[in-house]
Amino acid sequence: MVCNDFFLEPLAFEALTGFDEDDFLSAFGVFARSALAIAEGAPPLRAARPASEGLRRVARAALAAPSPDAAASRRFLTAHFRPFRVRLRSGRGFVTGYYEPWVRGSLAPSSDFAAPILARPTDLLTLAAGAAPFDSKATAARRLADGSLGPYPDRVAIEAEASSPLLWLADPVEVFLIQVQGSARVELPDGRRVRLVYDGRNGLPYTSVGRLLIESGEIAETEMSLARLKSWLRANDLSPGGPARALMQRNRSYVFFRVEEGFDPKDGPIGGAGVPLTPLRSIAVDRSIWSYGTPFWIDARLPWRDETSAPFRRLLIAEDTGSAILGPARADIFFGGGDAAGARAGAIRHPADFVALLPIEDDA
Repeated sequence: MVCNDFFLEPLAFEALTGFDEDDFLSAFGVFARSALAIAEGAPPLRAARPASEGLRRVARAALAAPSPDAAASRRFLTAHFRPFRVRLRSGRGFVTGYYEPWVRGSLAPSSDFAAPILARPTDLLTLAAGAAPFDSKATAARRLADGSLGPYPDRVAIEAEASSPLLWLADPVEVFLIQVQGSARVELPDGRRVRLVYDGRNGLPYTSVGRLLIESGEIAETEMSLARLKSWLRANDLSPGGPARALMQRNRSYVFFRVEEGFDPKDGPIGGAGVPLTPLRSIAVDRSIWSYGTPFWIDARLPWRDETSAPFRRLLIAEDTGSAILGPARADIFFGGGDAAGARAGAIRHPADFVALLPIEDDA
């Protein structure tokens, strides 16, 4: 495959440093979850590049395979896929991390819980890229009373209206960061836990407020982390018109959710592919370039276990996407749920080498 900004260089598995040290049984198990969705043709939460016929055949073969051990998992993956290094025309690939916040909230507003999470509006229409008649970059529209389509309001207008709240959280920072992460677990006052599941967005471009703070000199790039970002926002007036609220509103993108009850607490949140995410095995990728279920070998030095950078070399499966995840060698690594996962995920902003595993069946 050759494109304007990258090309794929064929490799041998033997060329991948540390490949035989990975946990292939774990990697195969995650791939099998995506394989089930591919084989069943299950609709994803966020549409992506369709699976190739070769990937569909590999998915069916994975589901038909006997329960494997580590050796059989390795044989399956190396028999059905061929590695290709993703070569950019300039520079290296780049990875970040994300997680599922675990927060407290309420089904009714109060002085402790006054920031609403909003349900998907009935007039929101999700569109394919380039399909909006008013803006080729918009990926959603508002269905108007006469049946025509118009631009969907931005974050400022949606927050001012705040219609159809699902539940309330402690402050706008929690709401904003849950929108960035794409999911959350919420503990209610009676002890019940519910999950917020992505249910669409207003289709406007995503802007990183962390990047804005770095560019303005408010926070040095070497000091930027999730904790540092939260601290700055909460120290700089979250009320309407305040500096922190104004900064967040420069990200015009807005995400809506639905509430899921009765979920298995052992399962991660549902990613764009429609399957539960697995810590340090699931990644978000550019859905216009890659199909869900595509395995990637990522090689980097990351502070992924603690604050010390160490080799990170493993197979990960494309099971999610994100508005900020753009480009062929760009991925967001899912770190799990809760504050500890958030601390690790928030420290990941590192160069990385990408190898895509593409089905041999596509060459047949």
